[in-house]
Amino acid sequence: MHGAEFFMDTELAMFAKLTLALFLGLFIGTERGLVARQQAGTRTFGLVAVASCLLVVIGNHVTSNVLGIVNFDPTRLAAAIVQGIGFLGAGLIIVRGESVHGATTAAGLWLTSAIGIAVGFGLYSVAIFSSLMMVGVLTGLWYIEHVWKEKLGMIHPDTEHPLGH
Repeated sequence: MHGAEFFMDTELAMFAKLTLALFLGLFIGTERGLVARQQAGTRTFGLVAVASCLLVVIGNHVTSNVLGIVNFDPTRLAAAIVQGIGFLGAGLIIVRGESVHGATTAAGLWLTSAIGIAVGFGLYSVAIFSSLMMVGVLTGLWYIEHVWKEKLGMIHPDTEHPLGH
């Protein structure tokens, strides 16, 4: 169990957290922008990760001064971030007739936000592992789905393939 000192970061630690969150968000956003060719790409995902991390860092810094004086629940700030990103994600989802577009990008922004929150709370290895998993799912499963759709005749084999297939 961590004590109050766990929430008291130096400015250098805050900068490191923000940098890691940005890097992980950019890593995920690059897949969305380049491979999946989505409008919400590198910059969007980078900004979401940094914003989530920054809100946690600010919350930790401001409230670390009053620990023991007032009730402190840093998960309230995380919950507010999740709500805000849900609103942003809902704006990305477009329904046209029977098709839905943007759901994966919205889910990706939501997870990128959680990764920023993890970095903000100091869970670095969890954030890195989650980022690797996310890019693996977005890229690897997209490739597997594309191959199966070709085999089942759902798409033409000459369809442009972002991974050069």
